[in-house]
Amino acid sequence: ELGVQDPVGFWDPAGLSKDSDAETFKRRRTTELKHGRVAMYATLGYLVPEYFRFPGYLSPSEGLRFEDVPNGLAALSKVPLNGWLQIVLFCGFYEFPTYN
Repeated sequence: ELGVQDPVGFWDPAGLSKDSDAETFKRRRTTELKHGRVAMYATLGYLVPEYFRFPGYLSPSEGLRFEDVPNGLAALSKVPLNGWLQIVLFCGFYEFPTYN
């Protein structure tokens, strides 16, 4: 049976997989792993700037250096819009092959 693991056996307290087939189960498992990895990278991105900053410019055209960007959520407002667009486009380009 799909999802059976020792020692708990089949564990689905919310009943999310009661009407799923093998392909849906595999997709959900892959998605869960991907989201876990993204969360780990996000945690690193939150902690590492406390101890290390890249030298140089984040945006030479706006005169913004890496050292000028604050830690945490305050960094969201300092990064230029074009920088966010580059990040979103790169992520979309990277994820595109996984869509059928």
